[in-house]
Amino acid sequence: MAGRQRILPVRREYNRWVANQTLEDYALRFTAKSARRWSAPRVAQTAIGAISFLALEAIGGAITLAYGFTNAVSAILVVAVILFLTGLPISRYAARYGVDIDLLTRGGGFGYIGSTMTSLIYASFTFILFAIEASIMSSALELCFGVPLWLGYILSSVAVIPLVTHGITWISRFQIATQPLWIFLNILPVGFILWHDWPSVQAWLGFAGIHDIAQGSTGTEFDILRFGAAASVILALMPQIGEQVDILRFLPAREGKAEFAWYRALLAAGPGWVILGTPKLLFGSFLAVLAVSHGVAQDHASEPAYMYKVAFDYVFPNELVVLGVTAVLVVVSQLKINVMNAYAGSLAWSNFFSRLTHSHPGRVVWLVFNVAIALLLMELGIYETLEATLGLFAIVAVAWLGTLTADLAINKPLGLSPPGIEFKRAHLYDVNPVASGR
Repeated sequence: MAGRQRILPVRREYNRWVANQTLEDYALRFTAKSARRWSAPRVAQTAIGAISFLALEAIGGAITLAYGFTNAVSAILVVAVILFLTGLPISRYAARYGVDIDLLTRGGGFGYIGSTMTSLIYASFTFILFAIEASIMSSALELCFGVPLWLGYILSSVAVIPLVTHGITWISRFQIATQPLWIFLNILPVGFILWHDWPSVQAWLGFAGIHDIAQGSTGTEFDILRFGAAASVILALMPQIGEQVDILRFLPAREGKAEFAWYRALLAAGPGWVILGTPKLLFGSFLAVLAVSHGVAQDHASEPAYMYKVAFDYVFPNELVVLGVTAVLVVVSQLKINVMNAYAGSLAWSNFFSRLTHSHPGRVVWLVFNVAIALLLMELGIYETLEATLGLFAIVAVAWLGTLTADLAINKPLGLSPPGIEFKRAHLYDVNPVASGR
């Protein structure tokens, strides 16, 4: 006869903590109907808060400086359409079945082990983007307050953890509370720049790229190779739909009279992130050229802190006010996106390691783990390799989410795969032969 197992009070308390769904947010299973209690507009506003990330401006600025206005803007518009069409079926199925991107992948053609691998890909996206966003915030703290970068990295990382421990409950409150200020500060400088410096728009439209200008060229003709290089950087943002889906799974079930509101929330919070994100890419493209014209060094011209400092110079005559407002915008924007990155990463690591180790120490443990990896990447200087990092990551991201979209948008309507999302372990292949052959 086996001896009785003695469970220490500390272990019992820990197990109770791990079982608390306010902390766990259904990290390892579908979202129960009882948890989908928020209104559709509230869920949509929470998800839309993720669009605050200033990496959009940084990417728009970086590709414009490197490849010129014509190639950069063409890439932005084409990739925006691709991202929207890719995100549409993913968002619809996730909201309908209450599943996150991991369970959706598991039931969308990848099988059990296949979705384990994509969980690792998704987790990588979250800590890479977290590191990039926190680097932007640290740059602003250095520019505005003289905070050393190494200390800024630590502050930018640690500040996020208490906002994410209680999952969507606290994230939703934070996103909605900061939304008005974020919208106001984003829109504020636009009118002032257009009113006081319309020629800067014409300079942007004719910008040929830093390297071409250095060689004496002023042409803005389309180049397919440069277009492709710019597009590959933006395509790395495709996994952003995963972060939208992690919130969308809390969207309440569709009901008769509220069906239109449900679809409106689905579009706004899901693939609609692209509609809101594209103007930010374009504005970043413009601000980078504007920053160069104001004498900002090329190495800093694509950094959002320097971009918005130049922008707010048109609004406020006092330098201290400009620095203060710039810092507020950057800090609010980066906290809004990094609570989403940290939250999504904690879900992805929970799923990945639960399958490898068959144990689950709790989502909050993986939250700290994800932030720690991001901090290490920041200290190693990931922001300096922004284009190369995102261009390489885009290859894996497009392969994964392109396959998932094909299953949801083509195979299921044609009856080539089961109509629902089957994510139960006992009902799945370890490795789906269909997904493996694509």
